[in-house]
Amino acid sequence: MTRSGSGSAPIPVKILIAGGFGVGKTTTVGAISEIAPLTTEAEMTSAGIGVDDPGTRSTKTTTTVAMDFGCVTIDRSLKLYLFGTPGQARFGFMWDDLARGALGALVVVDSSRLDDCYPAIDYFERAGLPFVVGVNAFDGRIAHDLDAIRWALAVGNHVPLVQFDARDRLSVRDALLVVLDRALDRATRERGS
Repeated sequence: MTRSGSGSAPIPVKILIAGGFGVGKTTTVGAISEIAPLTTEAEMTSAGIGVDDPGTRSTKTTTTVAMDFGCVTIDRSLKLYLFGTPGQARFGFMWDDLARGALGALVVVDSSRLDDCYPAIDYFERAGLPFVVGVNAFDGRIAHDLDAIRWALAVGNHVPLVQFDARDRLSVRDALLVVLDRALDRATRERGS
């Protein structure tokens, strides 16, 4: 099948949704997916006490143990396949497999627990994969302004930093469009080299 006709299939683009435990990755995928998202949520048990900390505001009772998956068609020519990573370090061995073939990532951040996102940011910096930091506005607000968050995370101005609401489809769409723009910018620069 050719991609030149109006009836051609959209180009598939793999995007990762990453970040620490309990920051809203599963919610992000679920808010925008046009299919019922595949989740690998498991009930948190007493074994996770002292290991998994979703923060004091959280009522979280489950955790992603493998990945989340959803998809959204951007337009007739582009379809995003979203892969949410598990947030706990003990599941980090899966990240290389999940990242294979991805064009970019959205690192979801809880501004009141910035330490939780450092491993994801470090991973994408080391892997050289374009990423955007998406500060999830829990209850419609963030704990620090974006400039303070950028400073605390030590990410340069070349890394987009956006505020979004993981529960809101349009807000998630806008954050993902920034990821796409970043990936396209990188591909354009590499092709020009």
